[in-house]
This record gives sequence, structure tokens and C-alpha cells, in this order.
Amino acid sequence: MDLIVEGIVKAFSLLISLDPEVLGITCLSLAVSGAATLISLFAGMSVGTVVALIDFPGKRIVISLINTGMGLPPVVVGLFVSIFLWRNGPFGFLEILYTPTAIVIAQAIIATPIVMGITLAAIQHLPRNLRLQILALGATRLQMVWMLMKEARLPLLAAVMAGFGGVISEVGASIMVGGNIKGYTRVLTTATVMETGKGNFDVAIALGIILLLLAFMINAILTQIQQRQRPR
Repeated sequence: MDLIVEGIVKAFSLLISLDPEVLGITCLSLAVSGAATLISLFAGMSVGTVVALIDFPGKRIVISLINTGMGLPPVVVGLFVSIFLWRNGPFGFLEILYTPTAIVIAQAIIATPIVMGITLAAIQHLPRNLRLQILALGATRLQMVWMLMKEARLPLLAAVMAGFGGVISEVGASIMVGGNIKGYTRVLTTATVMETGKGNFDVAIALGIILLLLAFMINAILTQIQQRQRPR
């Protein structure tokens, strides 16, 4: 219990003192996870919407793959991204392994199936006749898709929160492809693991609390937007 109290005190001490290292780690965590979430939103919502609206052979298999991807183990993602970005790998010439870019790639791969699966379910849940009604009113197919996404905006905002939550709290892939390099690729989750391994439990708890506060603030903003958009 004393460790938890010390961790809470340490967390507020680090925040109030504006510790440069902690601020750098926090800003990098937000930047990396934010970029990964944006990439996953573009890819996940696009593919999820297309799969939901188009009938094709093997659609159920594709949906099963998407649903399986929602539980993709981060360490497996980290393994394959490391192999592809390794100096002897297919993309080794890019020399981005152990950089923030590599972490963004790994986290985007983790978040994309989550966003894709929720988007797919949200669009499929809309009445099938709705798209026909929109087209009958003279809308183009792109306008129809946009209106369907607006109609499903509440679960789509939930997809944003789920995607961001999945990557901001991820640690396995970030360590494997980022290397946890101080001042360069160290994020809140990897720093917490490192401090725990060193026995600095007060610092680890402090970093964990900062991570929770960061996640809460972002999700609180998104929840506020979501609930404001809710039909009355």
C-alpha cells in the first residue's frame, strides 16, 4: 500500500515539477499513438465500410479475419514488423527500425483491425433500405457512404476510442520495434516496464498513473463529443 501512495505522490511531483524527461516521454507517447490512430482510422473505416456495403464471395471469411485481427497479439505484430524492417529484411533499406516511425507502423497495424471491426458492425447495423432511400433522393454513392457514416457516428467515435486505447496502452510491439531508447523511442508503457524491472516501483507507478490520466483525458474529450452527438 505504501508503494502505491509513494507512486501517486511521485506522479504528481513529476507533473508539477514539469520533469523534462517525463514530459518528453509523455509527448512522444501521445504523438506516436495519435499518428497510429489517425492511420488506423483512415484504413480501418475505409475498408470496414466497403466490406459492410459490398456483397462478394467469401465475405464471411473476410469478416472472420477482421474479427480475429481485433485480438491481434501486439508481440506478434512487433515480431513481424521487426523482421520486415530488419537490416536484412524486405524494408531494411528504409533504416527505420528502432525509431518512432517503426512504433507508429506497429501500433497502426494493431489498431486498424479494431477500427475496421467496429466500423463494419456499425454500418451493417444500419437498416438496409436506408442506403436505397438515400440513393433514391439523388445522392451519389460517395454521398451515400458519407451519410451512412454520419448516421453511424456514435459507434464510429467508439471505434476511435477503442483504437486509441489499444495503442496508447500497448507495450510489447513498442519495445520490440522501438528499442526503448532514452530520449528517442521511450514511451510511457516501455518506461514503466523498464522502471519495474529496475525495482523503481514508485517511478513505475507514477508513470502508470500519468498514462492513465493521459488516456482518460483523451477519452473524456471523445466521449464528450460522442454524447453531444447522441440523438435525443
